[in-house]
Amino acid sequence: MDRLPWDLSPNGTQIMKKIRIAIVGVGNCASSLIQGIHYYRDGCESDAVGLMHWNLGGYLPGDIEVVAAFDVDQRKVGLDVNEAIFAKPNCTLVFCDDLPDSGIKVNMGWVSDGVADHMQDYKDDRTFVVADAAEPDQDQIVQLLKDSGTEILLNYLPVGSEQASRFYAECALEAGVAFVNNIPVFIASDPVWATRFEQRGLPIIGDDIKAQLGATITHRTLTDLFKKRGVKIERTYQLNTGGNTDFLNMLNRSRLESKKESKTEAVQSVAVHRLEDDNIHVGPSDYVPWQNDNKVCFLRMEGKLFGDVPMNLELRLSVEDSPNSAGVSIDAIRCCKLALDRGEKGVLHPPSAYFCKHPPRQYTDDEAYRMVEAFIDGTWGEKLSEMPDHRSRTGEPVAAKS
Repeated sequence: MDRLPWDLSPNGTQIMKKIRIAIVGVGNCASSLIQGIHYYRDGCESDAVGLMHWNLGGYLPGDIEVVAAFDVDQRKVGLDVNEAIFAKPNCTLVFCDDLPDSGIKVNMGWVSDGVADHMQDYKDDRTFVVADAAEPDQDQIVQLLKDSGTEILLNYLPVGSEQASRFYAECALEAGVAFVNNIPVFIASDPVWATRFEQRGLPIIGDDIKAQLGATITHRTLTDLFKKRGVKIERTYQLNTGGNTDFLNMLNRSRLESKKESKTEAVQSVAVHRLEDDNIHVGPSDYVPWQNDNKVCFLRMEGKLFGDVPMNLELRLSVEDSPNSAGVSIDAIRCCKLALDRGEKGVLHPPSAYFCKHPPRQYTDDEAYRMVEAFIDGTWGEKLSEMPDHRSRTGEPVAAKS
């Protein structure tokens, strides 16, 4: 699609097209996202590492503009967002540090369950230091979203922030902005919430963003390979370690329920037969402070080849966790903007299936890739009847568990 860089303002003058986003949670993932927007702003198509397309529906990576941000840490609240992304407890790799002031200050957010109680037991700089600023109510956040001209609200809260995530989803509905849910709290895959966004005329993408090449997408790809090559999977595990605030947060196992379900379903959904619960373990394992934002995945798959001959596969994957998902976020944001431009509403199934671990309906990654490409070029509606549902043995479409 040709680049269409201009819109017309109400008075008829030309203005550069922008995608106006607000971010909830100015942590490592937000840092990588904002760094990436600036890193690619002066780039060209050959620089598009980690992106589906340089030009996605007429929008380039640098067309994304942060117009509002929320956090609860006293080291970030009140700072320019382009400064706050480098403040502690953030520890992700810095690959673009020459950022101009954005003119956008980080607002105090709603705390609720966004900060786990056990975080206060750790006295290093990975912990949250909750600001003493007044906590805003829903009306104040909604008004700020409206005043800033926000089009899309991104949820980057810590894993386990169930109440806080629903609070911000409610704010998005009230403010009339789209929602991209990057974390494993089930909003898009909850039929009640999905219906509310559709009735409000707003698009939503979710839940729980996949990385460009992370533990889950690798596990899914190998599971699909086993299926295609006729290898019977009998047992598998995925163990992950990291040293960022997210891994510290997840030491509270009660916050992991939705995360484990999201990652497990992502793998189970592409297997020939669902494994018994005792034969599959997928999820975070431990916090290793010196790893910082480096995430190490240990993956094992056991099965049977021809003649019931046993085999096993072991893999170790090491990646910088937050940059690994930032390009996927840029693509999700641009797909969400396309939906706004086209007047589409409710769950965006092709982007959700391709970009997220726990979409409302699971498809194989090959199917999801074809679906999202058709969504981008505007032919998804025409091709809908040609796309296979990912079906169970009973013939019923497989929806994500919720």
